[in-house]
Amino acid sequence: MRSKFLVKASTFAIILALFSVAMQSCNGEKKQVVETTRKYVIPDTLLKTLQFDTVRTIPLISSITFTGMVDFNQDNQVSVFPQVSGNVSDVKVQLGDYVTAGQTLAVVKSSEMAGYSNNLIVAQTNVTSTKKQLDAANDLFKSGLASSLDVSVAQTNYDQALAQLEMSKRVLKINGDNTKGEWVVRAPVSGFIVQKSITNGTTIRTDNGNNIFTISDLKNVWVWANVYESNIGSIHMGDEVSVTTLSYPGRVFKGKVDKILNALDPATKVMKVRVVIPNPNYELKPQMFASIIIANPENTNAISVSSKALIYDNSRYYVVVYNGKGDASITPVEVLNTLGDKTYIKSGVKDGDRVISSQAIQIYGELNS
Repeated sequence: MRSKFLVKASTFAIILALFSVAMQSCNGEKKQVVETTRKYVIPDTLLKTLQFDTVRTIPLISSITFTGMVDFNQDNQVSVFPQVSGNVSDVKVQLGDYVTAGQTLAVVKSSEMAGYSNNLIVAQTNVTSTKKQLDAANDLFKSGLASSLDVSVAQTNYDQALAQLEMSKRVLKINGDNTKGEWVVRAPVSGFIVQKSITNGTTIRTDNGNNIFTISDLKNVWVWANVYESNIGSIHMGDEVSVTTLSYPGRVFKGKVDKILNALDPATKVMKVRVVIPNPNYELKPQMFASIIIANPENTNAISVSSKALIYDNSRYYVVVYNGKGDASITPVEVLNTLGDKTYIKSGVKDGDRVISSQAIQIYGELNS
């Protein structure tokens, strides 16, 4: 009888122990569920570093994006052509170098320059000789040994010699004013060497017609946009333009439509539109590919947020709305249009909402975890 009682007691103790373990396990699971569903609150240390943007209603501006290319401003570009024939002996600059007006670019050994120097010496000698003849004629005239006609002839010869000397000086000065038989090529303006077609030992000729250097200051550049026929009616002189390049992601360069070539290229079937862009830091380089965005105002308003606030995930756009005291929530939005640093929103947020515009992806990830 006693053994049966012990068996029943042992069985009850085991059941009680298993029930206790099960209850603890359930409590742990319940606690874990509570912990995983706890709402994320932005820490104060992170909150101090965040940037916010307020949703606002502003005039809606549509935009059209064109492809294009950066080019030299040809109004600020100078080509240097050979003034004399000769052999290049010393090229002092390379392609891409910055030069100042008057700086020596190259030295050319030239028989023409040697001839100009010789003409100057001959002209100086003639002046000295005709001056002596004029003085002698005046002395003889005073002594009665020469006529006034002799003095007149001597004076004419002297005047012609002076004129010849002046012309020789001018010709030499036009060609560099060098009396050593060299033509020194100097930069006519300050800027960058954007084209160079000579090296040491190159023979140049004045009748060749090719320039030896091209200099451009690049302080402002041209951007040529390719406009297709369907968009021609949307382009106007003076339109504000935003230009972006692969070299500077997120950087927007501002300019205006400066010229419209009212003819389509027969090969590409596009119309060229020229945009002038200030380039004080020489960041835009000729031959860079560019995207040109031309804005057109519309007669309506729309709400907008900073483009930095947008998060693209699961084929949708989201923003993180800040509700205050570290509380934030993920809100899906429907994008209407993007123009530079502003994005127009069709639905999802309302005027006056505050959205996180820096480190938004980090906050989005924490709220989703």
